[in-house]
Amino acid sequence: MADAAPAGAAVELRGVSKRYGVGGTRTVAAADNIDLDVPSGAFVALSGASGSGKSTLLHLIGAIDRPDSGTIVSNGHRVTDLRTGALAAYRRTVGFVFQAYHLLPALTALDNVIAPVLPYRTSFSKQERARELLAAVGLAGREQSLPARLSGGEQQRVAIARALINSPALLLADEPTGNLDSATANEILDLIATLRSDRAMTIIMATHDPQVAAGCERLIRLRDGAIVDDIDLSGGTPADAVLRRVGQLG
Repeated sequence: MADAAPAGAAVELRGVSKRYGVGGTRTVAAADNIDLDVPSGAFVALSGASGSGKSTLLHLIGAIDRPDSGTIVSNGHRVTDLRTGALAAYRRTVGFVFQAYHLLPALTALDNVIAPVLPYRTSFSKQERARELLAAVGLAGREQSLPARLSGGEQQRVAIARALINSPALLLADEPTGNLDSATANEILDLIATLRSDRAMTIIMATHDPQVAAGCERLIRLRDGAIVDDIDLSGGTPADAVLRRVGQLG
């Protein structure tokens, strides 16, 4: 790669809140006065029931959405103060991976990886980097394959390669294994862990699966938009222990 690997973004949230209207004057808290520190290079799982605020938190950190109140600092950027061009520039320093792969069906794997940087001048060869990334996610030789000719796991690998095209310091993954069978999910999780180590990224990943969460170093549990538990998994906590802990915490 032409660029040096990033050091990994440190993320800090202070008093972050976000509410959405659900009809009439009623609102629901998707983020409720959240304080959170994620150090550089960390691998963090966000867990909780549907509607607990996992996706909202990722969207706020990634500047896809704005909080109603509070501050977010990521990789030295006070995200909540950014506007227009600075906001777009910040988003390009963050990699996003979603449960739905969001590949463009008419584009090859190679062109899907290049798509986020296509409108911009870059300091690197777009095609060369895309080929290197596809090789890094195990898809060397599949550069010209259309998404319809790829399995679900292969499509997610393309989506991960696409998320890395700008050498992000922060990767945000929203249920990246949710559409995959357990064996393929484990492969994708191992791939993400390896890429994180190789590229010194910070990763924040939303998941409902305790086995996926157990592969992270830290588990943040959310309920009704608030953090209800912060579990250190850096000692290699087994998945069944995570499941018991989550069950005990209700």
